[in-house]
Amino acid sequence: MGQLDGMVAYITGAARGQGRNHAIHLARQGADIIAVDIAEQVTNAPYPTATADDMAQTVREVEALDRRIIAAEADVRDLDALHQAAERGVDAFGRIDIVLANAGISAPAPTLDMTEQAWSEMIDINLTGVWKTIKAAVPHVRAGGRGGSVVITSSLAAMHSNPNIAHYAAAKAGLVGLMHVLAKELAPENIRVNTIHPTTVATDMVLNDPTYRLFRPELPNPTKDDFIAAASQLNALPIPLTDVDDISAAVLYLVCPSGRAVTGITHMVDAGGAL
Repeated sequence: MGQLDGMVAYITGAARGQGRNHAIHLARQGADIIAVDIAEQVTNAPYPTATADDMAQTVREVEALDRRIIAAEADVRDLDALHQAAERGVDAFGRIDIVLANAGISAPAPTLDMTEQAWSEMIDINLTGVWKTIKAAVPHVRAGGRGGSVVITSSLAAMHSNPNIAHYAAAKAGLVGLMHVLAKELAPENIRVNTIHPTTVATDMVLNDPTYRLFRPELPNPTKDDFIAAASQLNALPIPLTDVDDISAAVLYLVCPSGRAVTGITHMVDAGGAL
C-alpha cells in the first residue's frame, strides 16, 4: 500500500530533472501522473530545454512502476494548453489531488544589461506560469471535495540572492506571496499550499557552462569542478549540490499524510545556504 494510492498528481516540468523525479517518487507511492512540459527550446534559456524524448523517458519510468501516466506537451505560458492537460487527466483518472508547479528556467544576466525579452520571459514562465498552472489544475482539486496539496517550486534565491539573477530572484520571491494568499484562500477546503526552496540542484538547468561562469566569473572557462568548488562555499553543510532525491523527499513530506497539518510554509532544502 502506497501513501498516495488512488490519488492523481498534476506536475509541470515533468519531462526531466526535478519534475521527472517527483513523478517517479509519487508513482512509487501509488499516484497516477499528469505530466506536463514544453517540447521546444525556450528562447533565452542558455541550455537545451526539455524535448519529446525526455518526456517519453518519464512515461517509461512511471509505467515501469505499474502506474498510469498522461503526458501533455504544454508551455506554462499557455493557459488553454494547461487547462486541456488537466481536463485530459480528469477524463482519464477522474480526479486531481496534488499539483506540483515545478516548471521553470534559469538564464543569468546582469540586471542592467539583460534585455526586456529576457526579463519578461523569466517572469512569464517562473511566476505567471505558476499562477496559470494553479488556475488550470487546482479547481479540479477543489471540485473533488477531498482536500489536497499544492507544492510550488521556488528557490533559495527568494531569500538569499546573488548577482546576475534579478529576474529569477524576483519571480521566485513572487511565488512566496502567491503561495501565502492561496494557502489562506484554500485552507477552509483542506487544500494545503506550500513552497519549496532548493539551493543548487544537480540537474541540466544548473550543470551547464552559463551557470559555471555565473559562479566563477574570474575564470575564462570554468569547469564543473570549478563550479562545485564555488558552490560548496555557499552552504553551511558540506553539500555543494543537492540531489533531485533531496527535493522529492521534501515534496513527499508535504503531499503525503505527513504534511496534513502543514500549509503556508517556505520549506527550505538548502543545505544551510540561507544561514
